[in-house]
Amino acid sequence: MPELGSLPTLHRRITDWFHHEARDLPWRDPDCGPWGVMVSEFMLQQTPVVRVLPVWTEWMRRWPTPADLAAEPTSEVIRAWGRLGYPRRALRLQAAAQRIVEQHGGDVPDTEAELLALPGVGAYTAAAIACFAFEIPTVVVDTNIRRVHARLVSGRALPEKSLTRAESALAQTLLPEDPGTACAWNAGVMELGALVCTARSPRCGECPVAELCAWRTAGMPEPHYQPRGQSWAGTDRQLRGEIMAVLRENGSATGSELQSVVASSGRLGEHTPEPDQWRRCLSSLVADQLAERRPADADDDGPETTYSLPG
Repeated sequence: MPELGSLPTLHRRITDWFHHEARDLPWRDPDCGPWGVMVSEFMLQQTPVVRVLPVWTEWMRRWPTPADLAAEPTSEVIRAWGRLGYPRRALRLQAAAQRIVEQHGGDVPDTEAELLALPGVGAYTAAAIACFAFEIPTVVVDTNIRRVHARLVSGRALPEKSLTRAESALAQTLLPEDPGTACAWNAGVMELGALVCTARSPRCGECPVAELCAWRTAGMPEPHYQPRGQSWAGTDRQLRGEIMAVLRENGSATGSELQSVVASSGRLGEHTPEPDQWRRCLSSLVADQLAERRPADADDDGPETTYSLPG
């Protein structure tokens, strides 16, 4: 734990660095309203900025308010989500927009409690929207922030595998008392983790607080566990993504047509899905309301069953 007297130095150096080095992102523009911030937070979940930027820009052009998105056919919302991955986020974002229209007069609510009551909004997302859209000094803790805290204060190469009470308590302790500084601190630590204090190749020479870092002082010890990346090739998630790509492009297709188009795309590489994997993925897409069977009572997920985007 840093000495209380050193906290102002940490706050000042990281917020100053952020003001000079932060990426110019549209959802950070002073003219971007709470809805734009909310859309960005949904899209940035487990998705890098470079992939989000073009989708966010087009999304905000088409649906600049929650009411615009709430009234759109679900099929168009799924199409617009494109290949961002985890497309259930698109459904939840539209459901949140509908709730905002129904219960909040079309305006994104400005308290964590009200935000948490929206579909698809968890503790992190609620805190981030409250902080970055409304400048409420909430405790924002994402993977990047946890990693910076772990190295800078705890002397560990990586945070724990999942958020712990101790990490949450540390984040609360480090939060500046001044509301404006608190929000800049959250954004700055997050940006530092994304650009400098990265997981695999930290650029300590560019860090504004390198000489104060407990991890460097300790000799940069190795991680206390070996992180494992998520597998992708041949997984259900990959196949679901390819099925959704065909439906976004064509609107509907039979099971056999889906198999033919996916196979010819070459995106699965050498992987050839077994019939059980096809059935499992199609059934899960229907269960997640990302696709519909026609007729609706079809339940065999066979080659001649037709699938389409919902709505």
